[in-house]
Amino acid sequence: MLDLSVVILTHNEEKHIARGLAAIRSIAKEVFVIDSFSTDRTVELAEAAGAVVLKNKFVNYAKQFEWGLQNAPITGTWVMRLDADEVIEPDLVAEFEAKLPTLGADVVGINLKRKHIFMDRWIRHGDRYPLILLRVWRHGHGRIESRWMDEHMITWGGRTVTFDGGFSDHNINDLTFFTDKHNKYATREAIDILNRKYSLFPMDEELPSEAVSFQASVKRWVKEKVYNKLPLWVGPTGFFVYRYVFKLGFLDGQPGMIYHFLQGGWYRFLVGAKVVEYERELVTCVTNEERLEKLEKLTGHRLRSAV
Repeated sequence: MLDLSVVILTHNEEKHIARGLAAIRSIAKEVFVIDSFSTDRTVELAEAAGAVVLKNKFVNYAKQFEWGLQNAPITGTWVMRLDADEVIEPDLVAEFEAKLPTLGADVVGINLKRKHIFMDRWIRHGDRYPLILLRVWRHGHGRIESRWMDEHMITWGGRTVTFDGGFSDHNINDLTFFTDKHNKYATREAIDILNRKYSLFPMDEELPSEAVSFQASVKRWVKEKVYNKLPLWVGPTGFFVYRYVFKLGFLDGQPGMIYHFLQGGWYRFLVGAKVVEYERELVTCVTNEERLEKLEKLTGHRLRSAV
């Protein structure tokens, strides 16, 4: 068992939580599950697997995770951020066991190469593998971005390294769950886009490449400096064609076709459409206080507390 603490956010994750905890049992000395009042067996299963469960009302992922970092009694030298539907595979477990104890004090972060499993198929193409994400950091050298969507961990005080072992996002819920989840994601992403335009409340905008993976830094720059400025019909269509044709997404078979269309086309269009819808209402507002009040009514999210 390594000097590693794992933090997992949950809400009704009984399908995934036991699987995820079993995968890290041999490397995590402690696991903290931050639950937003699940109504299924998530808490029962997590506690049965040895996790410490803390409960907090969910606002958004960043605020919930930051609450977990501040309130969980973390004692590990290293901290891992893990989603309930993500799985650390055996070869990555072995890599952690071999490398983590040997890392020098100059290393403060570890990137992992995430794969996406959709309809039980590994989506290898469409620029979806590897997604290089900073998921492990030296305790006291990392924080999560303050954003409503697409939040990353940021490190300081040293360099990052990348592990190569298997790390998969494998949600086994159905397409109804997938589309409902992405509908909620689209609302949160639209909030970030409008916040960036009107400066409604403080948020992290830039991703310094030395603090996260270089890939994540480049993707953030392209998204906010180029993509979000394209006309509504251009961005989603172009992005889907880029992924499905030029990045060979069609090689992922029928599950890949469904995934790339929904996640790379439909979802991107939905974000843009929500921005258009919300801006039609915000155009009559004069002050940011009025915009915040209006946006709260439109999205159902409490935003003024962030000011």
